[in-house]
Amino acid sequence: MVDLRGSRTPDRDLLERMTDTIAHRGPDGSGLHVEPGVGLGHRRLAIIDLEGGRQPLANEDGSVLVTYNGEIYNFQELAKELVAAGHRFATHSDTEVIVHAWEEWGVKCVERFNGMFAFALWDRNKRQLFLVRDRFGVKPLFYAELADGWLIFASELKALLRHPGLDRAIEPTAVEDYFAFGYVPETKSILAGVAKLPPGNTLLLTQGQKRPPPRRYWDLSFRPLGARTTEDIEEELIARLRESVRLRMIADVPLGAFLSGGVDSSAVVAMMAELSKQPVQTCSIGFDDPNFDESRYGAMIAAQFHTDHSTATVRVDDFDLVDRLAGMFDEPFADSSAMPTFRVSELARRRVKVALSGDGGDETFAGYRRYRLHMAEERMRQMLPAGLRKAVFGPLGRWYPKLDWAPRVFRAKATLLGMACDTVSAYFNAVSITPVAMRTQLFSAKFSSRLGGYSALQQFRDVERQAPTDHPLSLAQYIDFHTYLPGDILTKVDRTSMANSLEVREPVIDYTFVDWASGIDPALRLAGGEGKYIFKKALERRLPHEILYRRKMGFAVPIAAWFRGPLRGKLESALFGGRLDDSGFFEGAGLRKLFDEHVSGRRDYGHALWATLMFERFLERMAAPP
Repeated sequence: MVDLRGSRTPDRDLLERMTDTIAHRGPDGSGLHVEPGVGLGHRRLAIIDLEGGRQPLANEDGSVLVTYNGEIYNFQELAKELVAAGHRFATHSDTEVIVHAWEEWGVKCVERFNGMFAFALWDRNKRQLFLVRDRFGVKPLFYAELADGWLIFASELKALLRHPGLDRAIEPTAVEDYFAFGYVPETKSILAGVAKLPPGNTLLLTQGQKRPPPRRYWDLSFRPLGARTTEDIEEELIARLRESVRLRMIADVPLGAFLSGGVDSSAVVAMMAELSKQPVQTCSIGFDDPNFDESRYGAMIAAQFHTDHSTATVRVDDFDLVDRLAGMFDEPFADSSAMPTFRVSELARRRVKVALSGDGGDETFAGYRRYRLHMAEERMRQMLPAGLRKAVFGPLGRWYPKLDWAPRVFRAKATLLGMACDTVSAYFNAVSITPVAMRTQLFSAKFSSRLGGYSALQQFRDVERQAPTDHPLSLAQYIDFHTYLPGDILTKVDRTSMANSLEVREPVIDYTFVDWASGIDPALRLAGGEGKYIFKKALERRLPHEILYRRKMGFAVPIAAWFRGPLRGKLESALFGGRLDDSGFFEGAGLRKLFDEHVSGRRDYGHALWATLMFERFLERMAAPP
């Protein structure tokens, strides 16, 4: 916390309570620094320099201090450069690189860091606080300016909630965003007075001066690679991926990998096996229902690369975590795959302290099925004038029934509606967990009026305006890099892994690797309906055809069936007569219609109902005293 108005001394006991709230992120130790105007707290998960890397950490004369979450993978290279420039190091940790880099390069120091990080740096001489978040938002950073002039910040919202001066009023537009996306995207949080520092941004605050807006220090370029043969691209792709994995294998503690048996995790394990002299420790989660289980694919890769492999089987009705999720995420969060992600993190933590994952591969190389459908629709959209599409396909889409139960070929409602839209609106409709009509049905008239016409589509429009590309596939990927990846995927992995005191590193989203990959011709990312085409071709010499070209399964859980069976009573009691009614956000009749049509089997509203249940759990948590 920092006093933006002067030099009041922070309440040390309060700072300690806030810091201890996130002890799960750092069970190996804690540290506090308090002086007039500033208080810094830290919980440590010791990975590098186990004895010397305690925080908050200062420079030689104690005038620059940092509290930091994450890893800077190129810290050894930077340390050599800084020593050559005259800086003296007291530790061998990546943390100390930050304070000396600030002394040497100022705000531009962050441009030199390759890693996942969120940190707060205090410069006593300049009376400045420097808040920083990594390029893709792997590590979180929340902050709030209180009415009395204090600025508080933390890795998780729960730490800020311990401060009695924090206003807990809910941000209405964040509720609309949540029910559209299943998460609250940056820069908002679910609370009106709390913001998230966006990925790839810094915030420099000077005591006594007005708070400026965040400043972006990096963005994806989508700069074309130029004339290259496919073979050259494949060769460079493997070399870059191997280097990214090598950097993330630097640790002073046991290290392993998640291995689902998908393309991305298998590629990471293949690189690790090539780089490691010892068997790689890998872990997978299996389900007791073969319709959801893909553990045999993980076992296949483990056998090929002779890894030290472990698998845990989870019941397909493993919904014991439902009530714990609100405490993990603080904000409402509707990705139900958080439950198996928690379980695989729990399994990994029994053996290692750091795990590598394949997260980000779908965004980088266009692996999601929705990209293929989006491009198929886009080709049709480009064949017809916008006016004609809107006049013909709009009414058809509204008229056509939502046939959740029917074979896929007859489920044309979303396609018809997409044909009536422009590229960005169509992609927004494709990724929304609830359509506009459903949100209108769910929200009360009073709450809808509070939105003042705001739509979550605005999130995509804001990203579109800053996009360096107008190619429909690249634009969809760019939007996902700024919304879905940090808001859903990386949030899910960070909270579930850190709840188990496990650090997860994502080599596929090394920023140099992703920026290079963004320049690959879109026709090589998605070719002939095959997502990740160039990625898979590059891996054909290392991974089996069955792994590369099998249908993607993912960490699905059967929430639709749960709500018609063992969770029906829990869902019904959450929807009616409790927190949701008291909130004033919802229309009771709309909730009842959603519930009745789902449990009867006439419709599949599993995702919408899960989002509503998670919102009710969030409201219950918010009602608890600080």
